[in-house]
Amino acid sequence: MRLEGKVAIVTGGAQGIGRSICETFAREGAKVVAVDLSDMTYVCEGVNGYKLNVTNRTEVEHFADDIVSEYGHIDILVNNAGITRDALIGKMTEEMWDLVIDVNLKGVFNITQVVAPHMIEQKQGSIINIASVVGDYGNVGQTNYAATKAGVIAMAKTWAKEFSRKGEAVRVNSIAPGYVNTEMMKTVPDKVLDPIRQKTMLGRLGEPQEIANAVLFLASDESSFITGHNLSVNGGLRL
Repeated sequence: MRLEGKVAIVTGGAQGIGRSICETFAREGAKVVAVDLSDMTYVCEGVNGYKLNVTNRTEVEHFADDIVSEYGHIDILVNNAGITRDALIGKMTEEMWDLVIDVNLKGVFNITQVVAPHMIEQKQGSIINIASVVGDYGNVGQTNYAATKAGVIAMAKTWAKEFSRKGEAVRVNSIAPGYVNTEMMKTVPDKVLDPIRQKTMLGRLGEPQEIANAVLFLASDESSFITGHNLSVNGGLRL
C-alpha cells in the first residue's frame, strides 16, 4: 500500500472529490482525518471525521494540536475545502466575494500555516492544493472562485520554495480538476453540460476517483521529485 503508516488530513472531506480522496487514502493504508463543516460522524471506513471551520484560526490551531497529539505526526495535507457563490461581476455582492475568498483562500492559508511547521520539523511531507481549471483559464460569472483557485496555485508554488529552503523534503503541489461528476454536478441540466463535454478532448466529465488518483500520486513517494507543480486533470478541457 502506497500510504502505509502515513497520517493524512483532507479538508472538505465529507462529500464529492474530498470523500473520494479520503476513501482512496484509507485503502492505501493511510490514517485519514477528514474535516468539514458538515456532520462528520461518518465519512467512510477507516476515516476519522472532524468538524472544523477552516476560516476560524483558533479552531484550526486546536485541531492541528489535537492531530499531532493523537497521531504523533502529519505527513499529508490536502486543501480541498471550497465553495462557490457565482454571479457576473456587476451582480456579485461584497458578501459573495468575501465568503468565497474567506473559505477558498484564507482557509487554505490557515491550515497550511499551522500544519507546515510540523512537516518542516520532521523534514518530510506532501501538501496538495485542490485548484480548478478556472484558476488557469477564468470563467464567466466566477470572478471570486477563479481568483481563489488561481491563488491556491500560486501559493503552492510559493510554499514549494519556502518549505524546502533548508533541505527539507516538504513538497507542495496543486491539482486543477476540470468538470467532475459530483452530486452537485448531477443537478446541472444537459444543455449546460453538453457544451462542456464538447470542449473536452476526451468528450466527457471526469469522475471523483480520477481526481483522487492524481492526488494519491502527489501524496505518495511515487512523486518524490515533484514539487511546485500544477497538475491539470481535466480531460483536455479548454474554456
